[in-house]
Amino acid sequence: METKKNIAVVLSGCGVYDGAEIHESVFTMLAIARAGANYQVFAPDIEQYHVINHLTGQPADEKRNVLVEAARIARGNIKPLSEYDPKDYDAIMFPGGFGVAKNFSTFAFDGADCKVNEEVKNVILQTNKAGKPIGALCISPVIVAKVLEGAEVTIGNDKSTVEAIEAMGAKHRYTTHGEVVIDDKYKVATTPCYMLDATIDQIATGAENVVKAVIEMT
Repeated sequence: METKKNIAVVLSGCGVYDGAEIHESVFTMLAIARAGANYQVFAPDIEQYHVINHLTGQPADEKRNVLVEAARIARGNIKPLSEYDPKDYDAIMFPGGFGVAKNFSTFAFDGADCKVNEEVKNVILQTNKAGKPIGALCISPVIVAKVLEGAEVTIGNDKSTVEAIEAMGAKHRYTTHGEVVIDDKYKVATTPCYMLDATIDQIATGAENVVKAVIEMT
């Protein structure tokens, strides 16, 4: 009997405006489970860039930790990203959310000139070096594009984000709902999700399709 695949899922907090996009995160985990694989959630043990009140959209005067917040989505079953080792996993997935552009990187503020968190950067590089696939949803392809030179990705069709990705030296392909772009050289699969004006069922389809593409590359 074939051994179940083990997929790492890396979250950037909890909530679209300052952390991981919850729908994308949950549907990624669901798609992994429905594909007959196991998942383990990770997050870096770092402070969030800021906290956004998701009711008003305004910054809140408080501090939160990415790992602690991501534990909400993982129902407590989460590990610090420092414990990730690519030899223990068949692939890694990065759901989207502004946490990717604020906590995992400075993309929200610096665009193409952004810096990627060293721990996140090293995880992407180590996974690639180990020949393991990487999946990225929504805005997450920007950190892959920044770390893996010349990678081919998609974030849908947002003009300014496409320009930033291309300014990094990466290749961008325009896509719509549920479409997946695969970079065979780097073994990267990306899909736009909420970078498009999407409905929740379209997000589920995108997550399912990108998880399927990643598992096929394992």
